[in-house]
Amino acid sequence: MFDRYKKSDFFLLTAVLISFLVSVGLWFSGYKDEGLYVGIWVPSILALGSYLKQIK
Repeated sequence: MFDRYKKSDFFLLTAVLISFLVSVGLWFSGYKDEGLYVGIWVPSILALGSYLKQIK
């Protein structure tokens, strides 16, 4: 099942998950602006991963 995924795929998805969790943590800790700022990293990281897969 995981044969078609590379280490870089897991690295990018781990970065997305960490960014999402930090964003949610900041939001619910009362730092809403910081949570939103970190939250916009998620689609940026996913877009970077998609771009890197396409140029290979």
